Amino acid sequence: QVQLVESGGGLVQAGGSLRLSCAASGRTFSTYAMGWFRQAPGKDREFVATINWSGGGTYYADSVKGRFTISRDNAKNTGYLEMNSLKPEDTAVYYCAVRRNYVPLSRNYDYWGQGTQVTVSS
Repeated sequence: QVQLVESGGGLVQAGGSLRLSCAASGRTFSTYAMGWFRQAPGKDREFVATINWSGGGTYYADSVKGRFTISRDNAKNTGYLEMNSLKPEDTAVYYCAVRRNYVPLSRNYDYWGQGTQVTVSS
């Protein structure tokens, strides 16, 4: 079992930046691929980015490519999502999740965090 806790969300103006963190419990975080998702009010949950266990493989949604960067520090059991050039349409609750195997096109993950709110004002 892996427990995930997101942090770092908040209110930011358009064009600004935020860094989200995802702290994982347990010793097995380094064996999992990690993903970030988001859900805006009234919309379905949307894939944002994913990273393999070592950090050597990443994949992004077209909507965030070039603006967001996913990374991880396995020694700290923590994953990150660096978000730059934020837009109002990035407003959502952001969730991190982990799964055993790195499958960039899969949206099925084993464990999820509770989410952190990101609001981008225009």
